[in-house]
Amino acid sequence: MKNATGTLCIVNGKLFIGNDQPAVEQGCLIATDGIIQYVGPADGAPSLAHLPAASILRIDARGGTIMPGLVEAHFHPTYFNVAALEDLDIKYPVEYVTLLAAANAKLALECGYTAARSGGSLFNIDVWLKKAIENDIVVGPRLASSGREICGVAGLMDWNPDYRKIGMEGLVLLINGADEARGAVRKLVKDGVEWVKTYPTGDAAAPDVNDHHTLCMTFEEMYAVVATAHNHGLKVTGHCRATEGIKNALRAGYDAIEHGTFMDHEALDLLLARNVPVVPALYFELMSVERGPEFGLPPKVIEGHQETLDGGAESARMILKAGGRLGMGGDYGFAWNPHGDYAKELSFFVNYVGFTTEETLRCATKTGAEIMGRDKEFGTLEVGKLADVLVVDGDVLADIRLLEKRERFIAVLQGGIVKAGKLSRP
Repeated sequence: MKNATGTLCIVNGKLFIGNDQPAVEQGCLIATDGIIQYVGPADGAPSLAHLPAASILRIDARGGTIMPGLVEAHFHPTYFNVAALEDLDIKYPVEYVTLLAAANAKLALECGYTAARSGGSLFNIDVWLKKAIENDIVVGPRLASSGREICGVAGLMDWNPDYRKIGMEGLVLLINGADEARGAVRKLVKDGVEWVKTYPTGDAAAPDVNDHHTLCMTFEEMYAVVATAHNHGLKVTGHCRATEGIKNALRAGYDAIEHGTFMDHEALDLLLARNVPVVPALYFELMSVERGPEFGLPPKVIEGHQETLDGGAESARMILKAGGRLGMGGDYGFAWNPHGDYAKELSFFVNYVGFTTEETLRCATKTGAEIMGRDKEFGTLEVGKLADVLVVDGDVLADIRLLEKRERFIAVLQGGIVKAGKLSRP
């Protein structure tokens, strides 16, 4: 992805740096060729008088907010209008899903998300989507890919009975035992993924066979996945709701946990000992409860989502209070939780879970970049990092719901280039 050329100067806004420093009321950010050179109070900024005016892009934040670009840490670019589990794999042909993924990536960038980590993708689309974004063929977040997911046979993602004879090859690699787990990872290595996504546990969406307290992979399978992935330099994460599934993942050496819904103190101790980040992805649960009847979700499924919502919120509070790390994002692309609503997750964590706005924003920027392994490049506004910046018309620290309103975005920048927002339009 190309960086800007010349100088960028953003002024007249409250500066949220993204680390533990307090916001700067009258802040200024200066970048050269897409790399931040100064960030701090406007009255301490270096003079640009010696530079040709034509080489400077000046952005007026209009008294609003200057902050790091957001990081969607559980992004499903190939999900679109999913109303049932079957829709994930067989609703559309791969050619159409590829186009949908490109459109979802563009939408995520327009929503202020300058980076994202894939939480699973049909076929190998996210690997090639990343290449297209990095080569400036399409616009979208800086992406970490995961390709197809791994699940035990008869687990959560293996919902098509054998008599249908249609398989699940587009979305998941189904395994029986440690040898098949190693083989599945090796396929993903050849595909070029960065993260290996697994399904150690079930979900409220499948209450009769693989509910949110069910295990869908054995410890031996999980350990084989980790050993093989780490041997090839890949990271491993997993859909972990059941308490024992969380513990199995942590003992097996997982690099991140998706959801981490039903934590207990033993699981928390394991988590903190290895400093493993968790992405709760809870707004999906709220929408499943509130809008589930509208889409025909059975009462048993909705009750399970309510239990997951309550348990996940309590676990998130427990993790943050204990000094653990949380990323923000998750499971957008369902009919009741569509792409474009990403920032509602942030409002939810402030207004429902009880995090402060600053805590939530750090989870959605700094920690997200850490999860992607790119915190030295972006996630905070610091000298030497990429000028991936979101400029908002309004005080986000006073009202985080402003991030839900794309019309309030003055500019979304990657490497100092305006990619979305008001300034991107003629």
